[in-house]
Amino acid sequence: MDFFNQLPGVYQALLGTLFTWFVTALGAGMVFFFKTINKTIFNIMLGFASGVMIAASFWSLLNPAIAMVEENPSIFPLPAWLVVALGFIAGGLFLYAIDKLLPHLHIGQKKPEGVKSSFKRSILLVLSITLHNIPEGLAVGVAFGAVASGIGGATLPAAIALAIGIGLQNFPEGAAVAIPLRREGMSRRKAFFYGQASGIVEPIAGVLGALLVIQIIEILPFALAFAAGAMVYVVVEELIPTSKEVDNPQTIDLATLGFLGGFALMMILDVALG
Repeated sequence: MDFFNQLPGVYQALLGTLFTWFVTALGAGMVFFFKTINKTIFNIMLGFASGVMIAASFWSLLNPAIAMVEENPSIFPLPAWLVVALGFIAGGLFLYAIDKLLPHLHIGQKKPEGVKSSFKRSILLVLSITLHNIPEGLAVGVAFGAVASGIGGATLPAAIALAIGIGLQNFPEGAAVAIPLRREGMSRRKAFFYGQASGIVEPIAGVLGALLVIQIIEILPFALAFAAGAMVYVVVEELIPTSKEVDNPQTIDLATLGFLGGFALMMILDVALG
């Protein structure tokens, strides 16, 4: 921990998001053991990922953003509610715009979204998960950048807890890309490659997020809220609806319990470590 604590914020963000990418690769590695995944288990995993992201959005992003504005009025002269609300809405609108422009295929759907393209289904599915990983990497990067800025309300254990939580929920996302590709006839190695590649955007977004808030400290609370809004958009727009796309009420209930478990785990990580 001492070694990690002495690293510059950008390097901390890089290591944190490399960890989340690594867990994505672990999830994609399930393709070497399974060709299909039980729908009930998959929905529980999606519910769990949704719970982690919603909890992280508040405990790790929105709540610290509010505290930063209130504790540092000389740096952030605007009301806390205004800064955080604008950032949150901007993050959601940003993902909405990308969702409408970037060609992609959501998990379990047959019709692609975004602008028309000639991309194969495999590429469209990878692009869909990659779209999710942009706000996740940004959130981790901004969290470590906040620590490096020295602003009150941001702690290294809290940033590490966020990276751990995002990493845990990346496991099912990696599997969600690789296993369907294998089911469609792709080789295990190629399916694994595409699955882990969906997470490569996280280190990129993480480093850019950390660099931005370190260089321009005034946008830090806005950036935290922006990442939260983008993450909540992903959960409400895709993860929760996908976890409910079954006829069995028991499966839906299990997905909901998975959500509760993910939320509780992320809350415990943030409160206990932060």
